Amino acid sequence: MNPTLHVSRPAEAIILLELDAPPANGLGMALRRQLSDAVATVNADLSVRVVVLTGRGGVFCAGDDLREAAQRGPGQLDAVLGFNVLMDEVETCRVPVIAAIDGWCLGGGLELALSCDVRIASERALLAASGVNIGLMASVVRLPRLIGEARAKAHLLTGASFDAARALSDGVVTAVHPVDALLPAALDLAQRIATRAPLAVEAAKRAVAGAREDLAGLVNSADHAEAVMAFMTKRSALFRRA
Repeated sequence: MNPTLHVSRPAEAIILLELDAPPANGLGMALRRQLSDAVATVNADLSVRVVVLTGRGGVFCAGDDLREAAQRGPGQLDAVLGFNVLMDEVETCRVPVIAAIDGWCLGGGLELALSCDVRIASERALLAASGVNIGLMASVVRLPRLIGEARAKAHLLTGASFDAARALSDGVVTAVHPVDALLPAALDLAQRIATRAPLAVEAAKRAVAGAREDLAGLVNSADHAEAVMAFMTKRSALFRRA
């Protein structure tokens, strides 16, 4: 079976991306290109307000395809650098990206999850900052930034796996759900975000990343005026990204 990124639209403003590369959803070069293309498509389609990213087959992502990596020879450095570029593309996606983590989330898979804006997990999720297990580094920037140096080093320096409960207590994920409830929970969260004012959501994401935002533009936006009017008339606001 060829590695595939399944792209669907469970709701008008939501894109669902599902990694499908058995047995471990390894991010080989073909799947990376598909993911990069999907992010570019989302960035260009202003009707999209949220992305949910997950994996099929009871696995989120186990990082690079090591069988493929073994055949790359001198091209392995370029592949590693290119992987980092892809993670930056996911992180700077125009809209929020929610990672729904089921099963293995290891090495580069954890880095992929950390590149997302929100992470939730299933009860059987198993995570690891496993770069040191294969003679590499992974998550050395994003994990300390998310949970602090002390907690991050306990993961980064040992490469030991940890379960969903530890991920929740350490702040790697924000919620843990039964397996069958994981994707519905991710889509419910996506729907909530999709019904907020999209210009404000996008600006908030950029501001958290350190960008200087034009508050005056939001104050003067049609969406803000719509929110005030909806409040005054006791109805739900209808935001149009304007």
